[in-house]
Amino acid sequence: MRITGGTYRSRALRAPAGHATRPTSDRVREALFGILSSAGVIEGSRVLDLYAGTGALALEALSRGAAQAVLVESARPAIAALRENIAALGVEDRARLLTSSVDVAAPRIVREGPFGLVLADPPWPLVDTGEVARSLSALVRAGALAHDAWVVLEHASRSTPPAIEGLAHRQGRRYGDATLAFYKTAILRPGPPRD
Repeated sequence: MRITGGTYRSRALRAPAGHATRPTSDRVREALFGILSSAGVIEGSRVLDLYAGTGALALEALSRGAAQAVLVESARPAIAALRENIAALGVEDRARLLTSSVDVAAPRIVREGPFGLVLADPPWPLVDTGEVARSLSALVRAGALAHDAWVVLEHASRSTPPAIEGLAHRQGRRYGDATLAFYKTAILRPGPPRD
C-alpha cells in the first residue's frame, strides 16, 4: 500500500497484520482523490478521517495539499500502524490522532473543526446497522463540518448509501465490492453577523 500522489507519492504505508483493518485500495484512493482534486476540495483543507485504519486517506490528503488532518481510530493494531505511518512521512505537526471511537471522540472532533472534508471508511457492517449515519449526523448537528463540506463514505457495493441528517447524497461511484458515496452539507448554518 502506497501514497498515490502528491508530495509523498510512492511512499509505502504500513498496515496491521490480519484482516481486522481493510484499507482502501490504491486504485480506489487514486480515483477518489482525482475526483476531489478536480473539485478543488483538498488544497488547504482541514480533513477529518473517521475509522482511519492505516491513515491512508488522511495521509493521501496531506500529500496532496491538505493543511491539517485529524484521524480517529479505536483499534489498537491500527493505532500502532497509524503512528508509524505519520512518523514515517514526518507529518506529526499536521496530523492529530484521536485514539477512541468516533462517538467518544465527538467533543474533541468538534473542538478541532470545522472540517471541509470528511473521509469515512468504517467497517462495513457499521454502515448497515446505521451506526455510521448516526455518528455523522451528530457531528453535523454539533457544528464539526464547514458549511460547504464534502463527506465521502466508503461502503459495501451491496449496501444502499445511508441517509445522513444534514447531508445531501450527491453521487456514488462503484469500484468492485466498494462504493464511494459523496455527500455535501445540506443545511447552511448561520455565520457571524456581517457589518
